[in-house]
Order: sequence, then structure tokens, then C-alpha cells
Amino acid sequence: MAFANSSISDIIATNIQSRTGELADNVTNNNALLRRLKDRGNVKTFSGGNVILQEIMYNDSTTNNTNSYSGYEVLNVSQNSPISAAQFSITQYASAVTISGLEMIQNSGKEAIIDLLDGRMAVAEAQLANRIAGDIYLDGTGNSGKNITGLAAAVPDAPTSGTYGGINRATFTFWQSVAYSGVTNGGSAVTASNIQQYMDAVAVQLIRGTDKPDLIVADNNYYRLYLQSLQAIQRISDSGSTMAGAGFASLKYYGAGMASDVVLDGGIGADATANHMWFLNTKYLHFRPHVDRNFVPIGGDRQAVNQDAIVKLIGWAGNLTCSGSQFQGVLIA
Repeated sequence: MAFANSSISDIIATNIQSRTGELADNVTNNNALLRRLKDRGNVKTFSGGNVILQEIMYNDSTTNNTNSYSGYEVLNVSQNSPISAAQFSITQYASAVTISGLEMIQNSGKEAIIDLLDGRMAVAEAQLANRIAGDIYLDGTGNSGKNITGLAAAVPDAPTSGTYGGINRATFTFWQSVAYSGVTNGGSAVTASNIQQYMDAVAVQLIRGTDKPDLIVADNNYYRLYLQSLQAIQRISDSGSTMAGAGFASLKYYGAGMASDVVLDGGIGADATANHMWFLNTKYLHFRPHVDRNFVPIGGDRQAVNQDAIVKLIGWAGNLTCSGSQFQGVLIA
């Protein structure tokens, strides 16, 4: 007996709803940066508003009112740190699960429909996860400015200008990240023989007390060069580390007084931008999904007006935010 459209629609909705938690985990578990943010508790939902507000803390010498004093001396009570939060737009993503009328009658049993759905869901989930994982590395200007504001905006190749999170980097220098070019700053292109020297040059600029990069994400080229630079006698990998234990191709970087995971986030598909190695202090990076739009079915039934088909959407809304750009860096060509 064939199911009515309403019954099939209910099955689709139930199937999507039951998998939303798994999908959210799949997205964060299959991207090195998002996995680290999840592990340190920096995947935090927000509940509303026109923008996502990310609280920041910084020391601006031009507004800092902290000082020593003596006796009845008049104290400086002027406003301290005029900027208290960065602002990020709410980006939206959706993937469609569709079933035609012909497919409904060809898969007339409940089990057959569920089997068909499993395949369709797997495709939709993979497409949504891959798209978000890829956009994490971009600057948010793609698709007419509707994409996630990713690492290319948070840790740009030219960090001394432009606006990020509503804050002008040229005006507020504390909001500038670090960019180190092998050719411009190091004097020659990045190679296996000099990549460790260049990595040290980036890392030392990002340390403040105990604050230091804990995750280094590399594209195929720079990961390969770093791998080639390591001597056989060195302990280059650690299967007990968080990233290696999570299944990522992972090395270790011991330099500039720090120990960080060096993770390949390229491979097949190569999401990471070519010839880039990001030095990330994930304490100050945040993945912010909306509490009601975190890989869940959105909208009601969508029966095509002029087609014999049912459509269901899986949706996500949020952004990647940063509360400390000055603690992030990138090595480029």
C-alpha cells in the first residue's frame, strides 16, 4: 500500500529530526578547527538579535584609565575600552531533501521509503557539512556576501586594513592579526629548508604569557613542506594528541616556547587555501550556531505547485566569530 504524501512527509521530517544531533557532530568532527573549538567548549549557541555579538577584551593604551596614585590625587575615570564587542552577521545555509511522486510509488513500503531517505539524507548532510567546512577558510564575501565570515577575514593576508567584526583594523591596531610572507618578510619562498624558521617567526609574535597558538592548520603544500623538514629522529607525530586521536593527519610543532598540533586540513578537495598555514589560538575563536537553527528541519511541508514532489530543508544559521584577532597569525607565500 502506497503512503499518502502527508505520511511520507512526516517520515521525512522525523528522519531529519532524528539525525540533527548526529549531523551537527559530523560537521564539527570533520573539520580540524571546528573539532578543536568543540573540544574546548567554544561552540556556543546564540538565541536572537540582528547580529551575533562577541565580547572582546583588550588593552588600548589610549583609553586605559588604570594608573598608580597617591593620597587625594584625582583619579582618571574616563571611559575605558570603548569597544566591548565585535559584531558578526547571521549567515544561513540550507540543503534540500527531495522525493518525487514516482519515487514514492516505486518505494511504496515504509521501510523502502526510509532506505531511500537514508541515501538522500547522507548526500544532503555531506553537501551541507562540506560547504560549511570549506567556507570556514574564506572571507564571507562569496555568494554575494552571504557566506560564513571565515579565516580569510579573521586572519587575513593583509591584516593592517579593512573592517572585521565591525571594527576597523586601521583605526584599532589591537584588532590586527599577524601575517608573515616567506618572500616579503623572510626573503625567499617557503621551502622545506626554511619553513621551520618561518613558523618560528610567526609564532613568537603571537605569544603573551600563557596565551599562545594551540592549533596550526596547513594546506596540502605547507603541510608537506613541514613534514619534509622534520628529521627521522624527531618525534613528529603523537597518536595520543587530541587531533591525531580524532583521526586527523597531525604532526607536532615544538618551537617558540610552545607545543602545537600541526593539522592537515586539505587532502582530497583541499578546503584550506593553497600555500597557507594558520597559527590559531582557539581560546579566542568561536563557532556560533543559532539555538533554533543548528542543522534542523526548517519550514513546513513543501509540495511543489507544478511538480509531483516533496521537498524538506535542513538548515543552519550562525557564524564563526573571534574575540582576539591579535592572537591569530598566518604564514603565506
